[in-house]
Amino acid sequence: MRFRLRSPRRLAQVLLAAARRDRDEVEKYLDDRPEEWEALVVATPSDAADVLEELYPDAAADLIGDLDPSDAADLFEEISPELAAELLTSLDPTLAGSILSETVPDHAADLIGELDDGTATVLLAKMSPEAAAAARELLIYPADSAGGLMTRDIAVLPLGLVAGEATERIRQLREQYEDLSYVYVADSDGRLVGVVSFRDLVFARPGDPLDGFMVSEPVSVTTFTDREEVAELAQRYHLRGIPVTDGSGILLGMVTTDSVLETIFEEASEDFAASVGAGIEETVYSPMRRAVRGRTPWLIVNLVLSLFIAFIVERQTGVISSEPVLAALMPVIALLGGNGGAQSLAVVIRSLAADDIPGSRVLSIITRQMGVGLLIGLTLAVLTAGATAILITSNVFQSSAEASRVAAVVGLATLVNLTWGSLAGTGIPLALRRIGLDPAVASSIFLTLTTDALGFGGFLLVASIFLV
Repeated sequence: MRFRLRSPRRLAQVLLAAARRDRDEVEKYLDDRPEEWEALVVATPSDAADVLEELYPDAAADLIGDLDPSDAADLFEEISPELAAELLTSLDPTLAGSILSETVPDHAADLIGELDDGTATVLLAKMSPEAAAAARELLIYPADSAGGLMTRDIAVLPLGLVAGEATERIRQLREQYEDLSYVYVADSDGRLVGVVSFRDLVFARPGDPLDGFMVSEPVSVTTFTDREEVAELAQRYHLRGIPVTDGSGILLGMVTTDSVLETIFEEASEDFAASVGAGIEETVYSPMRRAVRGRTPWLIVNLVLSLFIAFIVERQTGVISSEPVLAALMPVIALLGGNGGAQSLAVVIRSLAADDIPGSRVLSIITRQMGVGLLIGLTLAVLTAGATAILITSNVFQSSAEASRVAAVVGLATLVNLTWGSLAGTGIPLALRRIGLDPAVASSIFLTLTTDALGFGGFLLVASIFLV
């Protein structure tokens, strides 16, 4: 196999497609041409990471071993943390330590945090003293806090400089800074007093004092601020980075745009996982024990709730035995109610995530969503009733009662369950927020309970009144 492609990105796309068909062939190709692999990593590490993730771990580790530690560090920043931790474990500890030493401190701390304590201790000892110290400083903070996300490589200038002096200082130290979106201003004690955008600094007159055009008392967070709040602040105030201070206002670092975007994605993923009762920290690479521990509790809850629904149905076996067609129609009612409720649930959780539901609007939102469910319920009630009548009169469904009576019961049950589903889908996440819980936590499980209970129990109750 030989690719004659000038564009590294195009080469990565071809290799990625080939790896999905035949990993061994791509591994051999890259092993025979280390210069092409190195050029690909240097030119576009994110695309190279996609190729690497498709290969077997042993082959991926060999390819990483062929790279300069600084290039490998760039590659590790693009690999998923779980896979990166697995690869670090398989590398020679000295090489792994060299790579971590070249990795930016906040990302190095994230990778070390994915390792078991023994491996983490070994690799920290293999890192350069400066890099290890920087990583240890960040590891004291929770991974989902501003302290765990921040980088310390930021431009900080003392109060009292003019624009020309500030620009010259940054020019001399530019290689030390990971992000120059903002330049922070601190007093003699290191407390944050202002921020200047790099653009404003460049276009300021050389003699303009920093305190004349800086933003005083900028938006900031502390080291233990939750990452979700950090992301909300960045979105609300359209910031490209947020300074991080300690409890006394001493500037420690900054959460960059990349970290904010990653946080938004991870929070959305966690909310989705939580809504169906999966472990919020689980990935496809998670150990089986962690996956089982995260999923089982909610499934046990689901089992208990399912037994409750089974009890409701069992109480109505007399109705079912007299009209067996009801057993065939029960899942239709429950499914429509569940899906209708899930639609309202998705809309409300998305709005809550965007902080778009103030307390003063809760009642109007519930009323609106219930109205939507009622209108949809009326439409589908007519359709399900009509379909039921046609199926009974054509003898597809057998019933001892008149087709019109069965159809009326089905239509009424559909209307009630869809209206209730919309109400439950709206009310459950709002109620969870009201009592201080995450609205995404297992909302769909409780929604399914309510719609199934009403779909089965309510339907059979109505049928017992009008048909038996």
